Amino acid sequence: MKEYLFGADVGGTTVKLGVFRTEGILVDKWEIPTRTEDNGENIIPDIADTCQNYIAGHDLEKDDFAGIGMGIPGPVKEDGTVQGCVNLGWGFRNVKKEMEKALGIPAYVDNDANAAALGEMWAGGAKGVRNLIMITLGTGLGGGIIINEKTVNGSDGFGGEIGHITIHPEEEERCGCGRRGCIEQFCSANGIVRVASRALKTYKEDSLLKKIKKFTSKDIFDAAKKKDAFAISQLERFGNDLGLAMSNWATMTDPEIFVIGGGVSRAGKALTDVVGKYYRKYALPGQRDIPIVLATLGNDAGIYGCARLVIG
Repeated sequence: MKEYLFGADVGGTTVKLGVFRTEGILVDKWEIPTRTEDNGENIIPDIADTCQNYIAGHDLEKDDFAGIGMGIPGPVKEDGTVQGCVNLGWGFRNVKKEMEKALGIPAYVDNDANAAALGEMWAGGAKGVRNLIMITLGTGLGGGIIINEKTVNGSDGFGGEIGHITIHPEEEERCGCGRRGCIEQFCSANGIVRVASRALKTYKEDSLLKKIKKFTSKDIFDAAKKKDAFAISQLERFGNDLGLAMSNWATMTDPEIFVIGGGVSRAGKALTDVVGKYYRKYALPGQRDIPIVLATLGNDAGIYGCARLVIG
């Protein structure tokens, strides 16, 4: 009986790996460096080698593993191909076929944000639901959409790129994607700071943030807790933008739950309260009570979700 699964969350600096039992229990986890030199030619062989070493070192056989799931930081088509992944140095390649050839077990591939959403569905903040939207608020704004326990990939792997919907078309600065006005520019950790820094230049009243040379999104949340009027105004602006976007995502996918992860989610209830207030303002009446919860798996969400890909 195949009772184990590998999960490999491939990042630009490290590959996080996990071994799971098929019922979702994490057995072991470790990391290896992501060798991006030579157009990332070593990445797949390195993953295969570390998995083979694990099998050999734990008195196991390849036949004990149902497969390996992989999360890739870029668009992934349903057949396991990527058109290109800048962070890994990859152009077009069929990751599924290459990994299966290198490791000798079935491979399943998806975008890393989709994998994190699957992880939260399988064993985290959305455990027990079948339809969800995960929002990751970190350096950028990413996430994944899951409908009937399946990630939304689209025809070329760009499905679920929620960070790049246009929310302020009048914006003059360009997003990293090349367009202007993406929600990532306003509601990611960097986006919150970018907008607040711009507003603070013309803010005439006193603010705790004026005393911090390079403030962070956490500093804004902390100042708001201390009743700083400017910080509160920035959280309200952030909550309005994200709540509006979530109401639009909800009309398209009708999720059972929203899960918010990433570094900004450490703000906890202060975050879900302000976002929830504006989400309920804009949502359809029948969707206003969709729960908004925090992710619980942290940095392990990716390896959980990658392993869950194997189960299908």
